[in-house]
Amino acid sequence: MRRFVVSALREPPFAGVRHGDTERVARESADWAQDLGLISNGQRLHRADAAGLAGRACPQAPLERLRLLTDLISWLFVMDDACDEDGLGAEPIRLAPTVAALLDVLDRQGAPGPVPPGAAGTLAAGLADLCQRVREHRRPAVLLRFVSGMREYLLALLWEAANREHERVPPVDEYVQMRRHTGAVYPSLTLTDLALDGFPPAVRRADPGWATLEMLAADLICWCNDVFSYRKENQGGPDAHNLITVLTRETGDEWAALQAATDRFNERLGAYLAAETALLASHGDAVRPALDSRRNWIRATYDWSRAAARYA
Repeated sequence: MRRFVVSALREPPFAGVRHGDTERVARESADWAQDLGLISNGQRLHRADAAGLAGRACPQAPLERLRLLTDLISWLFVMDDACDEDGLGAEPIRLAPTVAALLDVLDRQGAPGPVPPGAAGTLAAGLADLCQRVREHRRPAVLLRFVSGMREYLLALLWEAANREHERVPPVDEYVQMRRHTGAVYPSLTLTDLALDGFPPAVRRADPGWATLEMLAADLICWCNDVFSYRKENQGGPDAHNLITVLTRETGDEWAALQAATDRFNERLGAYLAAETALLASHGDAVRPALDSRRNWIRATYDWSRAAARYA
């Protein structure tokens, strides 16, 4: 079944390129996580291949900015594994102190100085370092977008924890909305735009068509991840936080849900291409770098998901 649903996904019609310094950045990011105490050994993080994903999303980025994106993805993998595999996200009451401590870090917006000790421990130290490095670029709008996206991600993790506590499978529409945030797509896109100087002017971002395109890109990135991760996530029983799972709950038929998931992805890809064409017609080259960033991410997720050992 899994082989069918993966092969039925429409391959994104964008070029896939990998940064030439990906292996170097992988070593440096692993050292960063080890030095901060985020990991005790690099085995699980190595399987995740954060640098492989970042290197595909930012194939032409300056080295320092590629490192920043890679370290963010590494941090997100550590946080997700703590919640999904180590029990931190089993109940809101268990996760809430960590989220509160991480929100405190975000409220500081990368201000220099030591991180107050708290429930988040090394996760707080890692997030503070990321915020400080974003702040050093002296682009306040970027910092605020990054902090806002990370805040939405953390609050969405509490939603997941509440579902786990009550063994609740969310309705499809609710899942689709929240998945954009549990996937941390928006802060990842923010650092990709920073890496590639891909921000469109503020007046262009006010176009409702841009918000539509952002949501379509987020859905494609997250749903692709869901399809490739479905088998692994269901080894210990159904995982409520997967598109195929919520579609199975709605249809009562796993095979129909597999087909529906591929159909949704393929339809979204068509909608994304149409939205991209409309934005280019309205705004021209002013939005092209940002569109390239989103194309990179969609293609990167597809290629990385096929290659990474994380879902083997």
